[in-house]
Amino acid sequence: MRFPHPLSLLILTPVLAGAQPSAPAILRTTVFQWGDLIRKPIATGVGRRWDVANLPTPTIANLESHITELRPGKESHPPHQHAREEFIVVKEGTLDVFINGKISRVGPGSVYFLASNDLHNVTNVGDNPATYLVFNFSTATTLTAPGTPAAESAGPGKLASSTFVWGNLVARPTAYGERRNLFASPTVTCANFECHATTLNPGESPHPAHRHPDEELIVVKDGTLEVTLNGTPQRAGPGSIVFISSNDEHVVRNPGPDKATYFDFRFVTDKTPAPGPVTE
Repeated sequence: MRFPHPLSLLILTPVLAGAQPSAPAILRTTVFQWGDLIRKPIATGVGRRWDVANLPTPTIANLESHITELRPGKESHPPHQHAREEFIVVKEGTLDVFINGKISRVGPGSVYFLASNDLHNVTNVGDNPATYLVFNFSTATTLTAPGTPAAESAGPGKLASSTFVWGNLVARPTAYGERRNLFASPTVTCANFECHATTLNPGESPHPAHRHPDEELIVVKDGTLEVTLNGTPQRAGPGSIVFISSNDEHVVRNPGPDKATYFDFRFVTDKTPAPGPVTE
């Protein structure tokens, strides 16, 4: 075996010693435009997939998101389970959602939540492809989550795996349009997880520009939003995803001639800062 010349070691050592590891990537406030996401076939042949993000955030240990287009008659995968919790927004098509042996049928605009280690999968039971947005999140608590399904081990007061069918949601009139409340509860791995759907009339905004410590994720259902993030406005259409980091300034407005509807998810974890003064 030949060994390196001693001089080569002397030359390389200062370079290696001075090298600094790159800082880990963090998901910060951003807009994922529907039209910019790249589609690729799913290896199992059941449809196509768009990768969105797979990164930690300032308060979430890891947030993974992708979009699946499932062919008619196909299932996403065999029923499986994982400690990270998951929620899904159906954009198009009809799905049978299997959770712990029970099946619920959902269509466009429906949302379902999968608690830690509950057994689940979905099947496209429609005649056309079904498209849905998937979000998996982990916190420090995920590492110590029970290995048994949350349905058996979570105890009272935790959000159970649930489906929220769009047509069954109650619309409450507001000064700017409508609001539909889905849930607001602790989960097995999250101190609080909240979701509501807001419908904005043309030209309306639900509130002035503001900040809050809990991180926020918006999914546009219908129409167009103007999303101003830290002073910079952007447009986002159906299927687009907006992530807002802790305490970043933001405001949304409907700039179009028709109503606009979006889902709003908010996370409170062990890393969420304490609330400060309200700024508007």
